[in-house]
Amino acid sequence: MTVTPIPADLLAWCDANDARAREELFALLRIPSVSARTEHAGDCATAAQFLADALARIGFTTSIEPTPGHPIVLGEWRGAPAGAPTLLIYGHYDVQPAEPLALWTSPPFAPTLRDGRIYARGAVDDKGQLYLHIKALEAHLATRGTLPVNVIVLAEGEEEVGSENLDAFLDRERTRLACDAVVISDSTMFAPGIPSILSSLRGMAYLEITVRGASGDLHSGMYGGAVVNPAMALARMLSTMHDAQGRIAIPGFHDDVRPFPDHVRAQMRTLPFRDEQLMHEVGVTALGGEPGYTTLERLWTRPTCEVNGLLSGYTGEGAKTVLPAVGMAKVSFRLVPDQDPQRIAALVEQHLVQVAPAGVSVAVAYLHGGRPWRADLQGPIIDAGRAALQAAFGREPVVTGEGGSIPVVGDFERILGAPVLLMGFGLPGENAHAPDEWMSEENFRLGMRAAAVLYEEYGKRASR
Repeated sequence: MTVTPIPADLLAWCDANDARAREELFALLRIPSVSARTEHAGDCATAAQFLADALARIGFTTSIEPTPGHPIVLGEWRGAPAGAPTLLIYGHYDVQPAEPLALWTSPPFAPTLRDGRIYARGAVDDKGQLYLHIKALEAHLATRGTLPVNVIVLAEGEEEVGSENLDAFLDRERTRLACDAVVISDSTMFAPGIPSILSSLRGMAYLEITVRGASGDLHSGMYGGAVVNPAMALARMLSTMHDAQGRIAIPGFHDDVRPFPDHVRAQMRTLPFRDEQLMHEVGVTALGGEPGYTTLERLWTRPTCEVNGLLSGYTGEGAKTVLPAVGMAKVSFRLVPDQDPQRIAALVEQHLVQVAPAGVSVAVAYLHGGRPWRADLQGPIIDAGRAALQAAFGREPVVTGEGGSIPVVGDFERILGAPVLLMGFGLPGENAHAPDEWMSEENFRLGMRAAAVLYEEYGKRASR
């Protein structure tokens, strides 16, 4: 692959404005735009206005679009030469709650630079990764007065609560949002210094399972051994969802799984990954999972069934000899192409009803879900992404997968009909949803340069 240099004028502008870009990011990070908390609705509005103002200052036409929840920010620049493609840049300005606050080394909304890391809630998820695009756009407009592509920036405020209003907005505004490609920076690189293009995301089906027995809690001495215990029944039912080897045993669960190509699995095996490193990071002495697959394949290419929470009976201090009336579990299923979350939910419910013992009832509630996604890794936007990452990081990017879910990726492809490039600048261990969230300052700087090159390379490769 021919190495694409960073254009000298763009590089010089970035070098001269790195400190200012970081300080502007810090101002955005000070806004506690927690979408899950109603008391922060005003902060979400403030963050939306901050981004709209930042885009307007560099020459974009901006608007703040109301939704039933938090607003969507739109920035548009449509002055590219005739025949130039349109690129949509997506990100989100909302953040996760910061609790537990006592575990933060510095306050979550007082951004701090320590040891080359920017610490703050939202630093990497996703304010830092979104804002570097705004600065890369400014680099072009400040030095050249133009962009090589038409650009739409869409920043939503509900990603951390399921993007409940984004689908309807995309559908309603599909003509205005028509584009040739979408770029999203809301993911991680494989490792420090190893830029990555994310090729797949697992989907999700999140269920709440409730098992009911007696009409109320009972004395375990007076009724135990005669009345079926919903907590015990639930435990046994959950245990039937895997076989003894760790493979999901729900009938029909694997019917729609589309295997990953052999060459993709072979490439995954070449990545510098060691099971021992993962074990050390998470503090366990052994790994488990479906037999016949490497750890990365289990994380990226295979479906899962995980109990996320259990609740039943008495869990307070001391003893209370109760036979509970209800047992509840929250269970998530990570899905791979071509599994459908609604179909999986129906299969799970059917299975649990069949294995439930007499004396209890079962209810399965579908809380939320999203479809899995896989890129074809071909086309102008992918080629431009490869060139941009190599220019900024000095090495060709690797292709990775992601065990988590970003449902909006599939929504963009389905509604707008545009391919998506996932070009993230996070790093493993950056505590995106935990205390002491951070982003590498170097990745913020290099990501800005990569984004600037991306626009130029995409304009060259996709112009009609």
